[in-house]
Amino acid sequence: MKKETIEKCEQDAKEDFSYYINESGDYRDTWKIFRIMSEFVEGYQFLNQLDKEVTVLGSARLPEDSTYYNIARELGGLLGKNGYTTITGGGPGIMQAANRGAFEKDGNSVGLNIQLPFEQRINPYVKKSTAFYYFFTRKVMLTSPAHSFVYFPGGYGTMDEFFEVVDHMELGQMCDLPLILVGREFWQPLLDFLEEKVCKLDNRHQSTMDNWHLVDTAEEAFAIIDGREGKNSACPLSAMNFHNGAKNVDWRIFRIMSELVEGFEFLTGLVEDVTILGTRSVKHDSPYYIAAYRLSRSLVENGYAIVTGGAAGIAEAANKAAMENGGESFGIGMQVNGEQMVNHYLTKSIIFQFPFTRKLIVTAPSKAFVFFPGGFGTMHHLFEVLTLIQTKKMQPVPIVLFDSAFWKPLDTYIRGILAGKMETISSQDVELYHIVDKEENVVQIINTFRKKV
Repeated sequence: MKKETIEKCEQDAKEDFSYYINESGDYRDTWKIFRIMSEFVEGYQFLNQLDKEVTVLGSARLPEDSTYYNIARELGGLLGKNGYTTITGGGPGIMQAANRGAFEKDGNSVGLNIQLPFEQRINPYVKKSTAFYYFFTRKVMLTSPAHSFVYFPGGYGTMDEFFEVVDHMELGQMCDLPLILVGREFWQPLLDFLEEKVCKLDNRHQSTMDNWHLVDTAEEAFAIIDGREGKNSACPLSAMNFHNGAKNVDWRIFRIMSELVEGFEFLTGLVEDVTILGTRSVKHDSPYYIAAYRLSRSLVENGYAIVTGGAAGIAEAANKAAMENGGESFGIGMQVNGEQMVNHYLTKSIIFQFPFTRKLIVTAPSKAFVFFPGGFGTMHHLFEVLTLIQTKKMQPVPIVLFDSAFWKPLDTYIRGILAGKMETISSQDVELYHIVDKEENVVQIINTFRKKV
């Protein structure tokens, strides 16, 4: 990529920071809201052209001589030959391989690109493409239309996209579609972590995992995809709900805009705040609940407002401590199956219908993130923040993982597989987060970082 192009992308990224790290506390930028909405409208119009879509995701860094590049190319060929639309992020690596396979079989090869200061460029095997500036709008478009999802080895971005889909499926926002993981050597250690740690927090996650498919070949992946054809149904985030001619499509688009406007208005005035995330399944006597309460109390004493997802468990503990100790306690909740999940310890709250708008508003204001042990939603938030910082779409902030007994196996996986064997992230990317066991260490990390800003 040319130097001037990189510099332009980096400047765009700096301008974008105002929605993720805003020292002034004013998030009301009309033109950025319109820019976001234009991406939603144009994105859904683009998806309206497609049919029998399969989304293939994976690392942009895997070379052409990689085993997984060849498997992805073979899968793209099977999809193209059998009338499926292959959707990727449009970049190099696994994305190029899948597009190439579809292209070579005269199939429908689609790329949904993102503007980045490095790595990302549209590959030559994409027949139809559109580009996005905001990560979250692009992810909505990558995940909305699919009849199946295929995940190859990847880095933080692939993990973000993976956990977003499984979280939305578990919440009933997305249909229960085939979710295929290619490469046992890459995915099995992650699955072991999820079964041994995450499912023990909340055993409801196990039934979700039971529907995933772990394979090693393109033929296995395609057999699962082809066996599912024609079984899809409409869900809240299905692209068909936003297609031209869909009932109430205009209302849905304007509802997204309304949630963005209301969300940014809600954030305005927040300057020194910390977001605390984690499982909602723990009880009041849980060590995690008690630790979250103590941490939140210490953060309030140090002048920070507390932001959570507003529900039970870790969020409730953090909000309760903030309220009881005279601090600002914010809850950014989600309506699920008609129910508004919020606790009673909020000085200010807001509820969202769309998970992607809610996630943006949860992420946008924070000067630091603390992740307690949690489920798929917690993992999704973690890898999204890591991805935003890694790709320079967001300024660096402290990312603290509380409880080494829970997080160390994931850390080992990231260091040994992502940064090690597969090299889908760099060694510097591993240093974006801290793992601690004491509340005072969390406060120290955040205070030290904020003094340097």
